[in-house]
Amino acid sequence: MLAGLAAVGASHSQASSGLLVICIAQGVLAIVLSLIYRMPIKFAWSTPGAALLVATAGITGRFAEAVAAFVVAAVLIIVVGLWPALERVIGRIPRPISNAMVAGILFPLCLAPVTAAVSIPLLAIPVILVWLVLYRLAPRWAVPSAIVLAVILLAATAGTGWIHGATLMPQLDFVAPSFDLRVVVSLAIPLFIVTMAGQNIPGATILGSFGYRAPVRASLIGSGALSAVGALFGGITINLAALTQALTAGPEASPDRAKRWIAPVSAGCTYIALGLLAGFATAFVAASPPLLIEAVAGLALLGAFIGAVTAAMESPPGRLSAIATFLVTASGITILGIGSAFWGLVVGAVFVLWLGWARRRPGVAAQRERVTHDEADIADEPAPAPDRS
Repeated sequence: MLAGLAAVGASHSQASSGLLVICIAQGVLAIVLSLIYRMPIKFAWSTPGAALLVATAGITGRFAEAVAAFVVAAVLIIVVGLWPALERVIGRIPRPISNAMVAGILFPLCLAPVTAAVSIPLLAIPVILVWLVLYRLAPRWAVPSAIVLAVILLAATAGTGWIHGATLMPQLDFVAPSFDLRVVVSLAIPLFIVTMAGQNIPGATILGSFGYRAPVRASLIGSGALSAVGALFGGITINLAALTQALTAGPEASPDRAKRWIAPVSAGCTYIALGLLAGFATAFVAASPPLLIEAVAGLALLGAFIGAVTAAMESPPGRLSAIATFLVTASGITILGIGSAFWGLVVGAVFVLWLGWARRRPGVAAQRERVTHDEADIADEPAPAPDRS
């Protein structure tokens, strides 16, 4: 998250302020809605959104322009919550396309462990080995243990000079948004889409898979409103959690489904406590090698990347469109000042429309039918007798 905010021009104080408002906003919203609905409603910052900021570094160096994009993305989320028909439209975005775009956004960050292992081997390789060993023996503790080791190594290499610039007092830094159409298109629209397709919709689906009917409208309007306010203090969008939603809604939280709402409430309290230490955390991270921070983030995001790739490739008819979306998004290209995530979505949509139209053409349909019949005839032929010579 801090790397993403810095990539779009945030200063240390602005990134610290953003981290503070994000933690408090998602913590308060999880506590309030979980208590009201008595179900595990978990919120988080947009992980693919943070990766999007890293991937689109260079689109703007003025944080005020990025803040304007955050505000626009938050307003679009509110509109979806107020307009159920638009929510259904977003839900109809082909799953292979949305997941391929998320995978393309995460891909550069997931390469960071490889790069770090070559550039700073004495720091990166021990972290990777700890993660790998525990991933085999105790998967749940693999990423937390890697983070703890990375913090120890960072503390040993960062020295003590950063402590003088750290503050334990929470500080908010107001940022007046500066609207630039190019930046809005490059950041706001992809941020809105990855937040909806990669977090909000999967988060509601995960709740449903555990037998809960998610209050989608309240969740979208609440998260959008708090995101819009938080954006003025440097915060990125917050949303229904996807990965951690499965922890708070599943049997890990409690064998009794009626008591699982306690998990996101306790998580919300923890978020608020961590947010109050944002200034300390920001100073510590700023004094650390950025590549090691990205490497640990890459290890933590491997699960999300694998899930996105798997979901993008699960449907054979949509694989070509998904691959095209992934390649364009992961390329990091910028055309007309607009980042690769947007163009990946455009290319994916063109592939879906073109290939869908081609499949509907009578000649193509007849040819596919002939191939199907031929395959069936071959399958019906008796198998040749085995050669026992």
